[in-house]
Amino acid sequence: MSSEETSNISDSDIDDYEANSYLQLKTGRYKVKNPDGTYRCPFCAGKKKQDFCFKDLIQHAKGIGVSNRKGKTKANHRGLAKYLSVDLGTEAGSSKQFMITEPNPPPNPKQDDQFVWPWRGILVNVPTEWKSGRRVGESATRIKEQLSQFNPLKVHALWNFKGHTGTAVVDFSNDWTGFKDAMAFEKYFEARRFGKKDWDGHKNRGHDMYGWIARDDDYNSEGHIGDHLRKTGDLKTVTDLTMEESRKNDILVANLASQIDVKNRHLHELECKYNETALSLTKLMEEKDKLHETYNGEIRKMQKLARDHSRRIFEENEKLRKQLELRKSELDHRRRQLEELVAENDAERRKLDVEKEKNAKKNTALQLASIEQKNADEKVLNLLIEQKREKEAALGKILQLEKQLDAKQKLELEIEQLKGKLQVMKHMGGEEDTVLEKKMAEMSEELKEKIDDMDAMEDLNRVLLKKERESTDELQEARKELISGLKDSLTGRSFIGIKRMGDLDDKAFQTACKQRFPDDPDVKAAFFSSRWHSELLNPDWHPFRIVTVDGKEKEEVIEDDEKLIQLKEELGDEACKAVITALMEMNEYNPSGRYVVPELWNFKQGRKATLREGIEYVLKRLKTQKRKR
Repeated sequence: MSSEETSNISDSDIDDYEANSYLQLKTGRYKVKNPDGTYRCPFCAGKKKQDFCFKDLIQHAKGIGVSNRKGKTKANHRGLAKYLSVDLGTEAGSSKQFMITEPNPPPNPKQDDQFVWPWRGILVNVPTEWKSGRRVGESATRIKEQLSQFNPLKVHALWNFKGHTGTAVVDFSNDWTGFKDAMAFEKYFEARRFGKKDWDGHKNRGHDMYGWIARDDDYNSEGHIGDHLRKTGDLKTVTDLTMEESRKNDILVANLASQIDVKNRHLHELECKYNETALSLTKLMEEKDKLHETYNGEIRKMQKLARDHSRRIFEENEKLRKQLELRKSELDHRRRQLEELVAENDAERRKLDVEKEKNAKKNTALQLASIEQKNADEKVLNLLIEQKREKEAALGKILQLEKQLDAKQKLELEIEQLKGKLQVMKHMGGEEDTVLEKKMAEMSEELKEKIDDMDAMEDLNRVLLKKERESTDELQEARKELISGLKDSLTGRSFIGIKRMGDLDDKAFQTACKQRFPDDPDVKAAFFSSRWHSELLNPDWHPFRIVTVDGKEKEEVIEDDEKLIQLKEELGDEACKAVITALMEMNEYNPSGRYVVPELWNFKQGRKATLREGIEYVLKRLKTQKRKR
């Protein structure tokens, strides 16, 4: 055993060793049973204790089989546990007999006493009171809690047309334990002089409850208690129940004995099958040994073939070495030929020099073109400066127009006041008519002067408005030219750039497709992007509604539109937000045409850039380019 402890096997071989140990135990190579009827472990021969009982030996074998011992020790004890359970289990179990003992009923009642079965207890004088024209008492649940020491199953409070009758029936379990609880219930009340005899003998019964176990006189009594007992139970004596239990136990023993016979026959059949399987396993082991020998022979043949193959490869390598030497001599010959060709290529090199001179002339022409481009950039800079100056002049004119408009409004107010005064004076009369007429003449003259001033101011306003429109048109044309000329040079990565208003952001679709379609995100992103570009250009799709904000009407996107809801379910919130943003931009800049409009944009602040910001940014870039040159 010490040698087996030191030896070790892999986990994959434990099952094979377990089957081998079990086979050796079954064939009788190892002895398990001692002459005195005790059992021993054949794999623990060095241990002192070798007088196990059958149950302890099984626990010993199973415990070592799942322990951290060496693999071979675990396999041997697993085989022992299998042998004890399968082969000796029937032998050890055959000595055991089913000892079914009938529970002894409590000795107190007489054998011929008839009780209500299932066991019932009776409670009388349950406290009640009049309430709302009826008599009510404690609930059955409350009474059951008070009697919890007797393990009642249920408490039935008895009622009639007047309400609670002050009586209740207690249900106990229908076995001897329930009978014991019912008798304890009765003795509890008898010990406190609240039993059945006390109830029948006392006239002044007080307010305490009386209780006893239900018998034949209660079962046959008139009234609600007898009616309830006859509906829910029968009368039986303890002798009747004992005989019935005995008869049931006899039937159970007979059934179990027949089942044991069937199991023994089945076990015998399994032993026969097992013997057949063991024989076939032995044959298979012999065939396995033959196959192993055949396999070894094939391995030797393969090794011989491998040696022959290696020898052939060595010979082929030698041939290849000789061929390489021959190729090397051929390459030397080709090298000499190439050197001759190099000499011939000198003429070609001279031709290349001529081509280089031509290229130098082309480079000179490109430099001249670069100078022309620089002059053109300076002209653009001068144009931008001139536009800036004109814009400042236009802003001054606008301020002047605003001042003149204020003066005009003030003059109109004074004219209306003078007219009102004249009307008042016309309706005034009396002694001071001469003074009034003189004052009215002065006021009429003043009114005429103010009207002439207002006409002159309106003429001046018309001239200034015309100039303002011309300046505004020039500024719009300058903005369009700035957007058109710098469309390719200003991008979204700069502070000021050109933004395509109404254009769909494809990055949101790419991000959503990477999360939802990891197998082929690029194709899915291209598909959804193309689909929603077409939807944005469709004039029939107009998911907008008019709302009033701060007293002004404006359009907003209907987020619960059917198409937007479908997009949110397919690709998520970010893709839906990108489509809504493109819709709002297109509705603001080009609602009728439904196409993308370029706009000068301040990417840092996320708003439309002014013409001044665009000109300043272009001037700054031109200065940077000059410093680089």
